[in-house]
Amino acid sequence: MAFYKTTGFKYFKNFLIGVGAAIVMIGALFKILSKEGGDAMLTAGLITEAVLFLILGILPPDKDYYWEKLYPGLDDYSSRINPLTDGPMKNSVRPLNGEAVENQLGGMLGELQNMSKSLGSLKALQEVDFSKAGDQIKTMGNFYTKMNEAMTTLGNSLEDTKAYSEQVSNLKKFLSSPGS
Repeated sequence: MAFYKTTGFKYFKNFLIGVGAAIVMIGALFKILSKEGGDAMLTAGLITEAVLFLILGILPPDKDYYWEKLYPGLDDYSSRINPLTDGPMKNSVRPLNGEAVENQLGGMLGELQNMSKSLGSLKALQEVDFSKAGDQIKTMGNFYTKMNEAMTTLGNSLEDTKAYSEQVSNLKKFLSSPGS
């Protein structure tokens, strides 16, 4: 990157311009009021400003916007970027090319529809009454407590069922044995 594009140089350049302008203004004020030192301050300030304006005239202007990121080829003078009105000229007026406009702006409608749906959802959420949510949370807590108790009871009964099944199996073996 060039030295004149650095942030430090830009800050220093703006600082010098401000200081030079301040010296010119104070020198002009001293000159108008016929105070001592007005001539020297006015001369120093004007020379400072003249040097700075010479430097600004030599340096290329800063880019304010980076449109070439959005429209590739924009910074190349010889590139061909088709405008929305691309098409044959009729009576020195270039008609809109519907297909080009549709291709260029087609995605925009979908994005606007998505935004509209999102805003509708936010509006619906705004209208929801959450005043009874605390009661509902307590009810859900009670439900889960009762559900856990039922699961524990079911687990215990499952163990009893296994023990019963083993006893029935042992009884069956005992009854089916030849010596009984």
